[in-house]
Amino acid sequence: MAESDSSDKNELAEFRTDLAEDRSIMAMERTFAGWLRTAFAAIGIGIGFRALFGEFDPPWLARGIATAFILAGAWLALVAQHRACRTLARLDPHKLEELSPPNFRLLAWGVAVGAALLVAGLWLLNDGALGPGD
Repeated sequence: MAESDSSDKNELAEFRTDLAEDRSIMAMERTFAGWLRTAFAAIGIGIGFRALFGEFDPPWLARGIATAFILAGAWLALVAQHRACRTLARLDPHKLEELSPPNFRLLAWGVAVGAALLVAGLWLLNDGALGPGD
């Protein structure tokens, strides 16, 4: 009877450990989402800064500050992806279906590429005029 109790306790302890690991995976996913929200906020601040202070003198100053915020958002997304994938590599899901690491990479790189295109648009496109005489 004592051996059976010990076996039951070990199984229960392993089950609780498995669930704790699953909770850690879910916490990591929430953290990743938080980092991406922060990245989008930084990109939004950059866009807002450029829109609000577009007539700075010298004219490149507003673009430069906006670029810094947008690139910071891209960097945050990539760092979040790196940390999330590193954490997932250490954890083993048991009762939970996880979001696979390639999806984290796709999201982060999508944000980074979008941010890079936005920066290119800030610096390369004209100020909204359709042509030289507009």
